[in-house]
Amino acid sequence: MLALTEVPEGSRVAVVDLLVRGWGIRRRLMEMGLAPGSIVEVVNNTHGPVVVRVRGVVVAIGRGVASKILVRLLEVGGNA
Repeated sequence: MLALTEVPEGSRVAVVDLLVRGWGIRRRLMEMGLAPGSIVEVVNNTHGPVVVRVRGVVVAIGRGVASKILVRLLEVGGNA
């Protein structure tokens, strides 16, 4: 498993767990579609927030929160 901040751009991942404290932020992430089992595409992961596409919507997540989202790699950079 990797943190969302470690995933290269263009990759597709499955959310495995949310290691955030507090029900409010956990609920907000799940409302945005970042629940365990969700498939997410990393659009931008350079400086600043991690930008992902989930359920067809592009969402920016701060690096602190993104580092607490555990994912499993499905496709690296759109290849295989």
